[in-house]
Amino acid sequence: MNEKPYDIKHRCYQFSKEIVQFVSAAKFERIHFSIFDQLIRSGTSIGANIIEAKAGSSAKDFRNFYTIALKSANETKYWLCLIRDTIDSNIEKDKINGLIKEADELSKIIASIIINLQK
Repeated sequence: MNEKPYDIKHRCYQFSKEIVQFVSAAKFERIHFSIFDQLIRSGTSIGANIIEAKAGSSAKDFRNFYTIALKSANETKYWLCLIRDTIDSNIEKDKINGLIKEADELSKIIASIIINLQK
């Protein structure tokens, strides 16, 4: 995640790929399956909702999809923090902290877009 695309769609897509690769490489117990499943769902939902917004039929529809993307970004931060703080397996703390930071940056960008849409 060193070179971050300027376009929010591409940045969210790159983040989705990072989440999928992170979960794919993670070694975790069966009890943690639902946490990683939720992480995949929320982490990939951010970009999917941004893409849906572009195809929205109205300004309200556009804003609603961005709002859902923001909620997904915040949920993703929650799951990443929970994994970081509760699973002591082969999870790389630097990698997960980088993902948390990127999810936080995406949240801020998306929130800024929503605020500008409301003006």
